[in-house]
Amino acid sequence: MELDVRHLRVLCAIADAGSVRKAALRLGMSQPSLTTQLRRIENAIGGRLFTRERTGSRPTALGRSVLCRARPIVADMAALVSEARSAAALEGGARLRIGSTASRAVAGWVRRLRVRYPGAEAGLHIDVSANSLLQTVADGQVDVAFVHEPEGFPLRFPPGVEQHVLVAREPQFIALPETHPQAGRRVVDMADLADDQWIVDFTADGEWAATRRAFATAGLDPRMVHVPDNTTAAALIAGGEAVSVCQPVSQQRQGMVIRPLRDDPLAVRLLLACRSDSPPAAEIGGLRADLMAAYAEVAWASPAYRWWLLRHGGALLPPPEGGLAPSAAERSGIPAPGRAGGHADTATTAEAPPNALPDGPPDGPPEHVLAAAPGPPCAPRRPPAPRTATPRVPRARGGG
Repeated sequence: MELDVRHLRVLCAIADAGSVRKAALRLGMSQPSLTTQLRRIENAIGGRLFTRERTGSRPTALGRSVLCRARPIVADMAALVSEARSAAALEGGARLRIGSTASRAVAGWVRRLRVRYPGAEAGLHIDVSANSLLQTVADGQVDVAFVHEPEGFPLRFPPGVEQHVLVAREPQFIALPETHPQAGRRVVDMADLADDQWIVDFTADGEWAATRRAFATAGLDPRMVHVPDNTTAAALIAGGEAVSVCQPVSQQRQGMVIRPLRDDPLAVRLLLACRSDSPPAAEIGGLRADLMAAYAEVAWASPAYRWWLLRHGGALLPPPEGGLAPSAAERSGIPAPGRAGGHADTATTAEAPPNALPDGPPDGPPEHVLAAAPGPPCAPRRPPAPRTATPRVPRARGGG
């Protein structure tokens, strides 16, 4: 008789149950059948694996030795079968339901998932509330969710929902009217925005609390306005009536500029969530890789975030493969021709339009930062395509 994984699974079941009778119930077998099978396994090995006692069955020294080798084999086989079934289900036209708080990376993520699972139908659920999304994951209504967790205000992960960190700490930026006095600076101090009206969506989990804490730390008490409508918020910012926290991957809109905040007082964690017992859990490595690639794509396409990443190192988000490379000015740390050296954080309107960051920081990023952000050979920047419409404003809860 040759042993296989089924026989090893029987030995593990008896050891875990503590008796042949209980193991037979778990395996859906009769006790006499399981006893007979155990005797055959022991005969094939050449020794007793369990002793029968009044309190149940106990592994012998030989049994413990066999179990130490059997358990990893059984676990690996179970994982292999689970992963294979998950992949087969997705490739066979199953529905992959993904959820997200608003983000510009979602489109690229969906595009990559269609390539990875060409036969699967991708459903999409967007929600301003990350906690609500996590509950839909727990309820089985969404398979996997991409969420933002404000620093210091943990999200509520229901039992059975596991989290996978994409970016441990990502700064949040500020959207300003292009006519704002601070719009010409590369980095903006919160204190210089004390007299502005701030747009906040109180329904976004943790957004208001995190912003209020940043105000308190800076000793500020600015005017606040609750605007859950992105169209209205865009009009207020472009019209010079307000400023708003936004994601660093946000696309710069007509009539406004996006800038980092000094010392990054506001930050989030980027997380991927799924149920530990769901098919996508076995595929989480591929799902995460696709999302990271999509996120890096939009991150390095954002002038403000691109500049920030070059100054702080590429370990946070490596440049996308085949994507935008640092310009010659960024790599050398020398201002582009025709631009004055000036203050490290300023760019006057004579040097550059207020809605665009200069090609490279005048003080230049340290060489180790550039080395940490490898990319393809330098390529000249292409001029941005003309805009024909005014999209929605980027918000702290989404990329717009």
